[in-house]
Amino acid sequence: MSVKLLIADDEDMIRNGIAKYIELHTDRFDKIYLAENGQTALDFILRYRPELLLLDIQMPLKNGLEVMKEAKEAGVNPVTVILSGHDDFKYAQQAVRYGVKDYLLKPCRSSDILSKLNELADELDSLPPGMPINKLTGKPEEKTAIRNPAVHKAVEYMREHYDENLTAQQVADSAGITAGYLSTLFTQHLGCGFVDCLNEIRIEYACTYLHQNFLKNYEIAYKVGFKDEKYFSRVFKKLKGVSPSEYRAAHIMS
Repeated sequence: MSVKLLIADDEDMIRNGIAKYIELHTDRFDKIYLAENGQTALDFILRYRPELLLLDIQMPLKNGLEVMKEAKEAGVNPVTVILSGHDDFKYAQQAVRYGVKDYLLKPCRSSDILSKLNELADELDSLPPGMPINKLTGKPEEKTAIRNPAVHKAVEYMREHYDENLTAQQVADSAGITAGYLSTLFTQHLGCGFVDCLNEIRIEYACTYLHQNFLKNYEIAYKVGFKDEKYFSRVFKKLKGVSPSEYRAAHIMS
């Protein structure tokens, strides 16, 4: 499976140096995202859903522990490795509480970091293509696995561009197939059409923003790709059984 990696560290030399070393020594990672502060890291986690996260503790705007906490509360749990200069038990203890896989201390050789990331990528690789991870248990959800490579590629593209004015043709092009064949594959493997699938993805992201309780409903509607707040509300209620406001009230982060 393709693996997306996010490297979050406020030190340019470390962040860019690790990324360059990884790119030179392996092609295991489909995409590598770089974040220079905690807020950007959280935004990237919610938007791109990386499978792996290499995370510093001390960063501007939000520290690494806050990033892990808010991501977990939003139901997004990338496999995380902490890379920190703080050899402090309380940091490690909190990180474990949020599900961190490993805790590496700076200075750490790039080869050791890559070895750990490759090890975790191997674990992810053992899952069938498109196999989603349960947000609460961290285990694969077999019944909803996307086993067709073209469908998996199309859905991944939709997840990265859900807030744009996407067309079936654009998504089909990203998967290297025709729009007509895309529609057939979606019906066969997902049980829904392109628009319904896109709406489900957009509502999934809308739920994340409602959990955070930072944005107003109309702001969330536009942020996830809807051009009309009323249409957003109708789609939301159809898929979730409640209005966005009702959902927010029931799921606001404590």
